[in-house]
Amino acid sequence: MQDMNSETGYISWFENLSSKDVDQVGGKNASLGEMIRELKRKDIQVPDGFATTIQAYWAFLKENDLSEQIEDLLEAYKQEDTSLGKTGEAIRKLFLNGKMPPDVAQSIREAYQELCRRYDKTDVDVAARSSATAEDMPEASFAGQQESFLNVTGEDDLLRVCQQCFASLFTDRAIAYREEKGFEHMKVALSVGIQKMVRSDLAGSGVLFTLDTDSGFPNVVLINAAWGLGENVVQGAVNPDQYTVFKPFLGNEDLHPIIEKTMGSKEKKMVYAKKEGKEPTKNVQTPKKEREAFVLTDEEILRLARWSRLIEEHYQHPMDIEWAKDGELDSIFIVQARPETVHSQKSTATMKTYTLQEDGERLVTGLSIGQAIAVGQVNVIASASEIEKFKEGSVLVTTMTDPDWVPIMKRAAAIVTEQGGRTSHAAIVSRELGIPAIVGADKAMKELKDGQEVTVSCAEGDQGHVYAGHLEYEEKAMDLDNVPETRTRIMLNIGAPHAAMRWWKLPCKGVGLARMEYLINNVIKIHPLALTRFDQVDDAGAKARIKEMTKGHESREDYFIELLARGIATIAASRHPYPVIVRMSDFKTNEYADLIGGSQFEPKEENPMLGWRGASRYYSEDYADGFALECRAIRRVREQMGFTNVRIMIPFCRTPAEADKVLDVLAQNGLIRGQNALEVYVMAEIPTNILEAEAFAKRFDGFSIGSNDLTQLVLGISRDAEQLAELFDESEESIKRLIRMLITTAHQEGRPVGICGEAPSNDPEFAAFLVRSGIDSISLQPDSVLQVIRRVAEIENEKKDLESA
Repeated sequence: MQDMNSETGYISWFENLSSKDVDQVGGKNASLGEMIRELKRKDIQVPDGFATTIQAYWAFLKENDLSEQIEDLLEAYKQEDTSLGKTGEAIRKLFLNGKMPPDVAQSIREAYQELCRRYDKTDVDVAARSSATAEDMPEASFAGQQESFLNVTGEDDLLRVCQQCFASLFTDRAIAYREEKGFEHMKVALSVGIQKMVRSDLAGSGVLFTLDTDSGFPNVVLINAAWGLGENVVQGAVNPDQYTVFKPFLGNEDLHPIIEKTMGSKEKKMVYAKKEGKEPTKNVQTPKKEREAFVLTDEEILRLARWSRLIEEHYQHPMDIEWAKDGELDSIFIVQARPETVHSQKSTATMKTYTLQEDGERLVTGLSIGQAIAVGQVNVIASASEIEKFKEGSVLVTTMTDPDWVPIMKRAAAIVTEQGGRTSHAAIVSRELGIPAIVGADKAMKELKDGQEVTVSCAEGDQGHVYAGHLEYEEKAMDLDNVPETRTRIMLNIGAPHAAMRWWKLPCKGVGLARMEYLINNVIKIHPLALTRFDQVDDAGAKARIKEMTKGHESREDYFIELLARGIATIAASRHPYPVIVRMSDFKTNEYADLIGGSQFEPKEENPMLGWRGASRYYSEDYADGFALECRAIRRVREQMGFTNVRIMIPFCRTPAEADKVLDVLAQNGLIRGQNALEVYVMAEIPTNILEAEAFAKRFDGFSIGSNDLTQLVLGISRDAEQLAELFDESEESIKRLIRMLITTAHQEGRPVGICGEAPSNDPEFAAFLVRSGIDSISLQPDSVLQVIRRVAEIENEKKDLESA
């Protein structure tokens, strides 16, 4: 059997290939060879196989005298004498009607026979994948433009699909892409990778990226998974599971850094078809038991993540990886790896932000892809055969996309698909094109009508929304170059985990306020006591919802702990190793009552703002078991996941005696101040926190000013009093005097003071006052960070000049 190194070699085994052989076997096959050759020794499992070389492709063209005929057809297309569709069809027909050269055919047969011997099978099942010589380079994203064939068995079938792979070098989308990018058609060749199939039809498969595919955040591994063969995940034909793992902790076997686990609906799965059928694979409905289960165990998620980190380190580049689990062997394999081609090419020095300026009627919701907003008229397209109906600048609405859709996707204002996850075709292409997309938007084709004007918003977190009508929005460009350094620590106020990922590029040194309320209200949605005291829940409807929502968790309490812990961990990951200060729950009783099952556990108060909130709840027998869930979530984040950069903050702590009770309850729940580097802060939002700052400083590691509540309680004005809104001013001298007093006392006691209230975000001059007063940190809303940093740097320079004068 000949190898490609010989004069007429048509075959090379993967173990003889490396990343240097792209010009011989294309990027995909060179990468497979590199992994088998270099990474198997690190226990990364990759199925064996071989590749046809470009010599086989050129021999096919020569045997059938195709080069001149192809060039004539392409020239006619360039001269606009014929359409792209007719050109592609005519070229592919030439390939399919051709004959495989005898010596090429013999080489493929012999290699297949050897693969059968390696796996001790008569007719081994293989996947045949196209690999073009210019694809899978960081600057050239050819992924998905050529064909792949699964569950191919027997020499004759293999020869047939090799010919089909050759023909797929001239799919319409591939021709158009090469024209656009300036690649010469006749200088690009195609190799076919023949690889032992992984029996993921009996288990599951999917894709992963070694960065966050929406924000480009580099410190995570994002894994999508579905039951059956992987084509459904790649094409976006199902809504898959999604798992996110924090990369820097993967070297520590004692940690469990899975920061997200979201169960997808996984409506269908691709499996082997019976031999007598025309197609080797088919889609079937996923059994209910599998739809309601995660595809991978935590151990398997971490193993895949560790492999992906090794692969990324080897290639020195963010990677896009396909994986599959063999149901017969109960073992996971890597089947493809290619460079990630979207975020790795973007500059980290700039970012655009989009903000909706008005509310509107939400029509459909799904996963947001990108962070932009777009307005346009709906254009519902049911299938690729109807894409000529698409109107440029419209919002494309369809079930799912594949590479055939790319020509119209490029002309869309936004994309909405009913199916797919964050690694689906629609998601990947929309990111590459820089347009907003919403995937997995249930019933989008029914709810959105042709010609209807809509606003597509991906700027509100991990959920994207389609609104009726044209809503006003603001677009800003943020230049992250030449941002001045400041002595004052600039931090972020964050509630939503996805927002934390979105703003990772901002030059902030931690999170000064991570709001637990967002996670409880928007993710968990159930009152803590309705979980710990489920048997006492009177509302039958609430009880049924709680049962449904907590299904699949070890216990109802674990539902709360896991969702809260993963949300906090995501925020902590976005700023690691800088500190992330998590404020324990600070709902008012009326807000708690609005949670599922909550009304019966909450008293009705005339003024909830000044009632049973913050610290007073934590040690109360009426809420202690609810607070214990919060503590268990924090412990999971710090001890099991490894985020010891998480600090906790106690809100609305009225007296030093109350502080003692809270610290005692924290210790009873395993959160002992000073142990495992745990720091506990207190909000300074009540005048007593400042008037008795010395006593509070002996109990806590630092202060964080809540300017809204402090202003409310000093001026005697409710934050919600519209008629008194003009009087509600944090820059009143009485407020400033208290802030200066706190900073002075805290510093005398060796304690830092920060601020997490709205005032410095809304008013850079208030930030300037804080700097002049000696504040240690300022925590801001993300969109005000750069403006405030520049003003803070100016004031610090002024202070420095005065001190040196």
